[in-house]
Amino acid sequence: MISTAYAMGQTGGQAGGIAGFLPIIILFAIFYFLLIRPQQKKAKEHREMIANLKKGVRIVTSGGIYGTIQSLDDTTIGLEIAEKVKIKISRGNVAAVISDTQPVQKEDKKK
Repeated sequence: MISTAYAMGQTGGQAGGIAGFLPIIILFAIFYFLLIRPQQKKAKEHREMIANLKKGVRIVTSGGIYGTIQSLDDTTIGLEIAEKVKIKISRGNVAAVISDTQPVQKEDKKK
């Protein structure tokens, strides 16, 4: 005769398998579509923006400095932030392009 404890152990022992990993798989899919994929898309757009920079374009740096590109190198950008004031920054520090084609307007200080 088979004991009752042995018979109960046989029926409840196979509940693992794929069903045990299903919540983890679903959680990973949620993280991928809500966090990982949008971050990769934004990083790709930033890389494309940096690759398409050219002289005369107005930009803003990640530090909040506005200026016009005067020279380009593989890793650095020469940026004119005021009349006869030029600085060098890393290409990765460009946060956004302000305008592609509009020339810089000089402000009149006469009022």
